[in-house]
Amino acid sequence: MTDVHAFDVLGDPVRRRILELLASGEQPSGAITEVIREEFGISQPAVSQHLRVLRENGFAVVRAEGTRRLYAVRAAPLREVDAWLERFRGFWEQRLDALGTELARGRRERRLAQEERRPGTEQAGNNGREREDTA
Repeated sequence: MTDVHAFDVLGDPVRRRILELLASGEQPSGAITEVIREEFGISQPAVSQHLRVLRENGFAVVRAEGTRRLYAVRAAPLREVDAWLERFRGFWEQRLDALGTELARGRRERRLAQEERRPGTEQAGNNGREREDTA
C-alpha cells in the first residue's frame, strides 16, 4: 500500500460501494460505472478516479479482457483492516452479546405471557404447562 492510510481509502462511500460490488466477484468497469453513476449521480471520469484510487492502494486489481477492464477486490488490505479492528471487537461484541440476551429474555417473557392468556393453562406456578385433572 502507498502512504495513503486504508481508512482514507475506505472513508469514501463511493469506494466502499465499489468494494461491495466487487465482493460478489469480478466486475467489468462498465457495470461498476453504471451502478455508481445511478446511485451517486457522479460522472464516468469520477468513477474511474475512484477505481484508480482503489487499484493504486491495493484494494482492487484490474485485468484486460479484450476491450473490457475487469476489476476484482484484493483481500490483503481488507485483512489488514480487519486485524487492526480486532483489538476493538471486544467493545461491541460484549454489547451485542448483552443485546442478544435482552432480546431472548423479551421473547421468553412474551411467550410466557401468551401461554398464560390461553384457555386451559394455569396462571401461575405451572410455567405455562397444560392443567392436568387428577380427579
